[in-house]
Amino acid sequence: FHGIISREQADEILAGVEGAYILRESQRQPGCYTLALRFGNQTLNYRLFYDGKHFVGEKRFESIHDLVTDGLITLYIETKASEYISKMTTNPIYEHIGYATLLREKVSRRLSRTKNESRKTSVTSEENTPVEKITSLVRRAALTQNDNHFNYEKAHNFKVHTFRGPHWCEYCANFMWGLIAQGVRCSDCGLNVHKQCSKYVPNDCQPDLKRIKRVYCCDLTTLVKAHNTQRPMVVDSCIREIEARGLKSEGLYRVSGFTEHIEDVKMAFDRDGDKADISASIYPDINIIAGALKLYFRDLPIPVITYDTYSKFIEAAKISNPDERLEAIHEVLMLLPAAHYETLRYLMIHLKKVTLHEKENFMNAENLGIVFGPTLMRPPEDSTLATLNDMRYQKLIVQILIENEDVLF
Repeated sequence: FHGIISREQADEILAGVEGAYILRESQRQPGCYTLALRFGNQTLNYRLFYDGKHFVGEKRFESIHDLVTDGLITLYIETKASEYISKMTTNPIYEHIGYATLLREKVSRRLSRTKNESRKTSVTSEENTPVEKITSLVRRAALTQNDNHFNYEKAHNFKVHTFRGPHWCEYCANFMWGLIAQGVRCSDCGLNVHKQCSKYVPNDCQPDLKRIKRVYCCDLTTLVKAHNTQRPMVVDSCIREIEARGLKSEGLYRVSGFTEHIEDVKMAFDRDGDKADISASIYPDINIIAGALKLYFRDLPIPVITYDTYSKFIEAAKISNPDERLEAIHEVLMLLPAAHYETLRYLMIHLKKVTLHEKENFMNAENLGIVFGPTLMRPPEDSTLATLNDMRYQKLIVQILIENEDVLF
């Protein structure tokens, strides 16, 4: 550290010593510090910051020496190989061998299976009178089988990563340079790539179960792809148990089970996955299972009705004409990610069954809409006022989805 000196003085001190560096306090802005680094026969000056670690860009270092070492490596690579770096992503190895090939085989196997398990097609029946509720445009859309909807695309969850020892990018097959934070790693599937290559990697993440630490609070699509299922197994398990012994239970989904028992169910799923025992011998109160299902939906980082589609659903609910409203809701449903759509479809079929036992359980579509509205959809901004203003529309959306599940799905 050389105190308050000018750029010119720093240049004189470093002249002729490639790779040398000094720290100085700025003359123009006392209290601000600059890293002066000699590279390529010139002195480069960088504003230096400290927040517990040293940094000039996004990488943070324990010591100035490590920062300079990483900087010199990066400067050297970018200077000597700039043309090559710019061409790295034009013919990536990712497209031809290794990870991508293995992934395509997994995806093709899943698609061949799920295409045979087509969506519920009750809307195609000539005897299905609810079709008359809907306009011809929606009917045509509902009858159109969209195979791509089953292609459960998932973006990679890339995070900056420091690799120990030499590492190569799995997209372009080139060396990942630098001392720390040389690239990014997908925390769901483990794909390692350059940060600049991550922009070109397609949304084909195939999560590895070993990397999925829990079931609750896990992204819905991530969980579904990791378990290779169409819907989260929590949803399947809970609904199967509720339909087996709880459809006639008074106040189903409205009456709360004991919180500590619901937390037990949550921990069981997190610990044992689809092998979790939620049978009557362990949890005789069906409200505990219903509570665990609602908790799963509430804990999702992205709700079943996603943040991206939330405002569109609310606007659709505000339409006064019933046919136009139904058409608008159907159009927004088609915007949901495949795993979210399938989960919502399966839940609505189940809730319709619940309403068929209204005489025993006292739960009609409106009551279920009050319960599941705020559970399945939340406004993107964390605003209490927005939530209160939209509550009646949230209820109405779920109510319409239940009453018209045979037409909308």
